[in-house]
Amino acid sequence: MSYRLYVRPLAPFSEPGENPEGRLFNWVLYDAGGDVQAQGSGDVRSTIEQTLSQNGLTDVLLVGLIPGDEALFCLADIPAKQSRFINQALPYAVEEQIAQDIDSVHLALGLHTHDGYRVAAIDKDRMAQWLELFSGWPHTVLDAIYPDAALLPMTEEGWSICLDGESAMMVSDRGEWLSMQSENLGMFAHTLATPPSEDVVADVPIVVYGTQTEFEEQQAMLAELMTPGRLSVRRESLELMPLELLAHAHHHHLCRPINLCQRDFSVKGGKASPLKPWKPLIAVAAVWFVVQVALEAGMGFYYQQQADEMRQQAMMVYRKAFPDDRRTHAGNVRRVIEGQLRMAGSDRPDADFVTLMKYTGQQYSNVAGTGSVTFNSINYSQSRGELVVDVRAASYDRLSAIRNGLAGQGLDAKIGSVVNEASGARGRLTVSGG
Repeated sequence: MSYRLYVRPLAPFSEPGENPEGRLFNWVLYDAGGDVQAQGSGDVRSTIEQTLSQNGLTDVLLVGLIPGDEALFCLADIPAKQSRFINQALPYAVEEQIAQDIDSVHLALGLHTHDGYRVAAIDKDRMAQWLELFSGWPHTVLDAIYPDAALLPMTEEGWSICLDGESAMMVSDRGEWLSMQSENLGMFAHTLATPPSEDVVADVPIVVYGTQTEFEEQQAMLAELMTPGRLSVRRESLELMPLELLAHAHHHHLCRPINLCQRDFSVKGGKASPLKPWKPLIAVAAVWFVVQVALEAGMGFYYQQQADEMRQQAMMVYRKAFPDDRRTHAGNVRRVIEGQLRMAGSDRPDADFVTLMKYTGQQYSNVAGTGSVTFNSINYSQSRGELVVDVRAASYDRLSAIRNGLAGQGLDAKIGSVVNEASGARGRLTVSGG
């Protein structure tokens, strides 16, 4: 089962790489089924590692969440479709949206929308510090680093807001994230309530997440947020910390965050392979396959030798029977012998008149005991070696009995010109040597 560990550091955020042992984290551990297996608030790194160790977990996917204001959301209008050209044009496409030297900024590419490519921009030095903070944790493999606000569940055609103490995380339906002081939400609400043009527009849906305690403490702010008439505000109570909301939205694909671990800060090289648990079985299967192929090849070579020996023995027997035949070889000896057998079968001598009369009379005696069979005329052709008898019988079965009896003696017997009459059947029996 694949586990995923969501880790969110607590303030202060000034130096992410400073004193990592004393830094505090909120964290939640999800299993593959989406169930929370463990969680903690304000714990040091060793406490989290001890929990993983006690549960015997390894290769847990680590997802690090950094403050949303650490990374800037941008849109890049790039007509290219190949990733190589997109990465080349990306700095120029977002340069005007960033207030610092573009060479000092790390750019992470997100999904392509009708507005363009979604891009996350973060200072390279800060990204290096965050990467160092989340790297090297025992029992885990770093999978991604996201701005925390980007993991909020999105509201269609509106905004999602999560109260988090003195700050608030926000995300729009197009994936744009923001982090600001909670006291400034009223000003932000007035900005959203101002129509972009004179056209008639629908209300903007706003979903506010927070604990019941935060709702009570922020009543004045919520009232200010609901004052503009164009905003449709709905509150969603949280029973636990905001991190669980973020982890739930990410696990169930309710958000579209941008992974900051790309390009120079990619962690793909350190990601555990999904085939790692199967490597011993794969090795055994590979050895078995090699052994099986070798065995099949050996058996094939053995049977080939046996076939060659049998062909040689067959040729030796053939040479003894036909010593003068030099054209026959192991490849055509079977065909030659079959042809000779056919010729031998067709060279039998034809039977003469006396022999044919002998066998025909014998069958006549066997069938005509009751006087039901009569020979009207007998003709013999020496050139064709055929005896033709005009025979009459009480039924066709009697004629057939004579023919079958002659065929049983090895002769060729046929009945033709059969005529069925009231008194019986008559026909012409032709007998020749088999």
